Amino acid sequence: MKDPGKNIVFATYTMDKVDGAKDAIADLADHIPPFLNSMRTRYPDDRLEFAFGIGSEAWDYLFPGKAKPNQLVPFKEIDGPKVPAVATPGDLFFHIRANEMAICYEIHQLCYDIIKDYVKLTDETHGFRNFEGRAIIGFVDGTENPVGAEIPEYAIVGEEDEKFINGSYAFAQKYIHDMSYWNKQTTENQEASIGRRKYDDKELDDDAKMKNAHNVVSVDDTTGVENKIIRMNVPFAVTGENKVGTYFIGYSRYYSVTHRMLVNMFQGKPKGNYDRLLDFSTPITGNLFFIPSYDTLAEIADGTF
Repeated sequence: MKDPGKNIVFATYTMDKVDGAKDAIADLADHIPPFLNSMRTRYPDDRLEFAFGIGSEAWDYLFPGKAKPNQLVPFKEIDGPKVPAVATPGDLFFHIRANEMAICYEIHQLCYDIIKDYVKLTDETHGFRNFEGRAIIGFVDGTENPVGAEIPEYAIVGEEDEKFINGSYAFAQKYIHDMSYWNKQTTENQEASIGRRKYDDKELDDDAKMKNAHNVVSVDDTTGVENKIIRMNVPFAVTGENKVGTYFIGYSRYYSVTHRMLVNMFQGKPKGNYDRLLDFSTPITGNLFFIPSYDTLAEIADGTF
């Protein structure tokens, strides 16, 4: 789970709330499982993974008066002393990854064909696996992610929201980096900014970290224990436009955990002590989505939700 994959597509759409849109989403929900089963049968070794998310306002439109995930809310901008965590439009979301980009393309195209008359693209980002699975800034990514049997505890909704068991909250955020500025920093400064050694990923001693190092301020320990999420930082680039960045995706059992992490990063922990990475990185999107389970998709598809 901590590896973002070899080829990745993120796509965010707004939805036209007109006649036919609800039927199109039900049709999409009906087709997602067989689309995935077919591709995994045809390409069993290509590690296809797929997530389809619905935003808060779209949920209210699609399922008026029906149950809603407890923590699905519109994401609101988080102001901060350096840069804000911006909130941008988004009703529907796809996160697709596989060893081959052709597989990502085909699944995305199949899904888009069903909903194309009712949606407008707000962002599509194609990511890639960087050398050794490192983030684009050169550090190993996902070191502290839960693994194995720990994953459901932190990333999958449980009995606390019985109607939506096995779903997940996905927070998506796209960053542009000032790589020229970052690359002018010494390795020691970069390591102190992240809180880890660059070569072997060993965590630095506390006194070697900056007070606003990324792995200091981004931690959520407000409940007395460290609350985690499944996070992936996916590199992307548009070289001819000098755009290099990271697409951050965080899956969580409780969105409140992710939100506290964001507040720590952007407003500071303590307040004013914002994440050092924000001196080099600027977010340009921000959305929250709920990823329905297969059971919920089936209910949406057959109209019993």
